[in-house]
Amino acid sequence: MKHYKSVFCAVLAAVLLTACGASAPSEEPAPSPVAVTFTDALGYEAVIERWDRVVSLYGSFAETWLLAGGQLVGTTSDAIEERQLDLGEAAVVGTVKEPNLEAVIAAEPDFVILASDIAGQAELHQALADAAIPHAYFRTDTFDEYLSMLELFCSMTGRQDLYQQNGLAVQAQIQEVLDTVAGQPQPTALLLRAYSTGAKAKGDDNLAGVILRDLGADNLVTRHESLLEDLSLEEIIAADPDFILVTTMGSSDEAAMAYMEETFGSNPAWAGLSAVKSGRYVLLPRELFHYKPNARWGESYAYLAKILYPDLAAQLS
Repeated sequence: MKHYKSVFCAVLAAVLLTACGASAPSEEPAPSPVAVTFTDALGYEAVIERWDRVVSLYGSFAETWLLAGGQLVGTTSDAIEERQLDLGEAAVVGTVKEPNLEAVIAAEPDFVILASDIAGQAELHQALADAAIPHAYFRTDTFDEYLSMLELFCSMTGRQDLYQQNGLAVQAQIQEVLDTVAGQPQPTALLLRAYSTGAKAKGDDNLAGVILRDLGADNLVTRHESLLEDLSLEEIIAADPDFILVTTMGSSDEAAMAYMEETFGSNPAWAGLSAVKSGRYVLLPRELFHYKPNARWGESYAYLAKILYPDLAAQLS
C-alpha cells in the first residue's frame, strides 16, 4: 500500500501551545494547525491546512476519524445504518456508493475523506478540486493500511494517546495471535463471498482473505485460480477443504445464505464435503470480516484463529 507520508510533530506542538494558553489567558490568537502534505491512495498529493469541518464519505473512515479524536460535520448513511455511530448534528450527505456532491459542498468542509475503491467517490476528485475543497483518498483492506491512516489522523488531531489505544495496542493483540498459531499445521480453506443472487471465491484482495493468509491457512484459490472465475462444485469436491468460510454482502445474511442453500446445500455432494459434515462450514460475522473492523481488527484475527485452530482457542484472546 501507499504509506500516507509526512506526519508532522508540529501539529502536536501547536496543540500543546494551545493547552498552555488555556492556563495563561492571552490576547494573542490561538495558533493555526500546521498543514499536512501526503500522497493519497490514488496517487494525488493532498495538502490539508485545516480539519475543523470534516466530511467522510465512508462509514469506516468516519469511525477512524472519530477514533483519532476528530469530529464530523457530515458523512454517508452507512455510518449510521451499519456502524450505528453517534454523529450528533452531522449531516447525511448521500450513500457510500452515491454521495451527494451538493450536500458535501453545503457542509462547507475544509477536509473531505474518500474511499479510493468506490467508483462513485473516485469520480468526485475533479469536482472537489474545482470547488477548492481539500480532500484525500484512502483504502484499508489490511490492518497496516488502517494503522497508517490512524497515525496520520492522530498526528492531525494531536491525540497520540488514541494512536496508542486504537492502533498500537491492536497491533500488539494481532501479533500475540500470530505468535500463538505460528508453526501449526496448515489447514485448507475455501473463502466465499455470498450475496442474494450469487457467490464468489475470494483470495487475499479483501480483509477476510488477508487475515486468512496471515494466520497460515492455505486458501484454495492460490492453487485453483479458476475458482475465482467459476465456482465449480466439482473442483471444490475434489479439493475437499478443511474449512468453508463465508462472508456476505447485501442487506442481510439470511438472503445470502438462502442462495447458498438453494444453490449448493441441496446437492448431496456438497453435504458430503468434510467441512460441511464436520461443522466447519462457517458464516463469518460481517462486523468483523465485511465492514472494516478498525479498532476491532485484533478481534477479527482472534475470531478466525479460534476457528482454524480450535485446540488453541483457550490461548487466543
